Amino acid sequence: MSQVITRIAPSPTGFMHIGTARTALFNWLYARARGGKFLLRIEDTDRSRSTPEATQAILGGMEWLGFDYDGEAVSQFEQAARHAEVAHALLAKDAAYKCFATQEEIAAFRETAKAEGRSTLYRSPWRGAPADTHPDAPYVVRLKMPREGETIIDDAVQGAVTFPNANLDDMILLRSDGTPVYMLAVVVDDHDMGVTHVIRGDDHLNNAARQVQIYHAMGWSVPVYAHIPLIHGPDGKKLSKRHGALGVEEYRDMGYPAAAMRNYLARLGWSHGDDEFFSDAQAQDWFDLSGIGKSPARFDFKKLENLSGQHIAATPDAALLHEISSFRGATGSAPLPQAQADMLVAGMGSLKERAKTYPELLEKAAYILTSRPITPDEKAAKSLDDVSRGILRELTPQLQTDSWTRESLEALMARVAEAHDTKFGKLAGPLRAALAGRSVTPSVFDMMLVLGRDETIARISDAAG
Repeated sequence: MSQVITRIAPSPTGFMHIGTARTALFNWLYARARGGKFLLRIEDTDRSRSTPEATQAILGGMEWLGFDYDGEAVSQFEQAARHAEVAHALLAKDAAYKCFATQEEIAAFRETAKAEGRSTLYRSPWRGAPADTHPDAPYVVRLKMPREGETIIDDAVQGAVTFPNANLDDMILLRSDGTPVYMLAVVVDDHDMGVTHVIRGDDHLNNAARQVQIYHAMGWSVPVYAHIPLIHGPDGKKLSKRHGALGVEEYRDMGYPAAAMRNYLARLGWSHGDDEFFSDAQAQDWFDLSGIGKSPARFDFKKLENLSGQHIAATPDAALLHEISSFRGATGSAPLPQAQADMLVAGMGSLKERAKTYPELLEKAAYILTSRPITPDEKAAKSLDDVSRGILRELTPQLQTDSWTRESLEALMARVAEAHDTKFGKLAGPLRAALAGRSVTPSVFDMMLVLGRDETIARISDAAG
């Protein structure tokens, strides 16, 4: 078998849709697992809607998700001359024809057909018309579609899908101004790029019945088609803005790890037994088109959050610092000072427990990312009464001579609590207020060990007054 070559071909007319990202993932996984190539084509033929910003959003989304592609990104618009060349080749083969019908004539035909209860599928009178009858007037180039029999798309996901040829119109290849249409451009680009597998949304399934006719007419090999169901919202309707974030960059900015997004997107419409949490290596090893279901997948934020938390917990501390630094940079935060970065790594064990996103983790790390003097929030300040301040003052000299291990610190706190006929829980509130300025924090002992003796004592002394 020839080398597998897949592609993703988004239109740069806005953000990179989460559905486009899922399609890119499936193409990337399929190619990478088979030692093939994964290509990127920007379908920018719609010049009125295509923008450099949208193209950059696509490139940025691909980079964040880790979808490395082979070679340079291809601009469909820049291949327009090649697309037109193929249309003229089809004319020369008598597989296409010049149609001089005006928009008004076509509209009138359809109105009459509708009124008479006939099919509104336009049948051009110029199909088969001798060249000497052609007027000196603008024309479009139409493909001669088969009018009898059936076109069968042997789809790797949907199975054999049959289209009666009587329902297929002679689609336009070149507009009257000589510019190629999308339906032609896609086929020519896929052929020229050597694409062997076209893995895309099932909203393109009807297009396949028309596009395959160009392959046949040009004598080209037809790629394997795999049309994957679209992503729906929890209510079963097509995913839209009302369901929440749609663009890849929005998920990045909400602080989901790219690895978690890859994992979750893979599970949207594809499965490998009951496996939910898996690595990129496992996904590449397991992924196959046979595992894609025929029904639309439903986007579930709770499942994404659950997987996100698992990926954060499983990421090595140093790697997690790198990802958090990238997240902060992408969302406009200043780089962390080296001392804070070092403490963040030291405290990562407790910080990444139960954190579903990077902002949640950073919220727990607030005690590291702050600096003296610390002003407690309203709730934390209530725990710093005169009695608790007195206990903190008493505690300070004992901390200076403690051996600074978790066991030793726990024993010291237990002795201080016993001396004041109370439980450690009563000491925890004032200590949280002193060390973090908050009432909800990681373990007091985790914070003390990460901050170190000098910083811990300094913060407690500030709070004790």
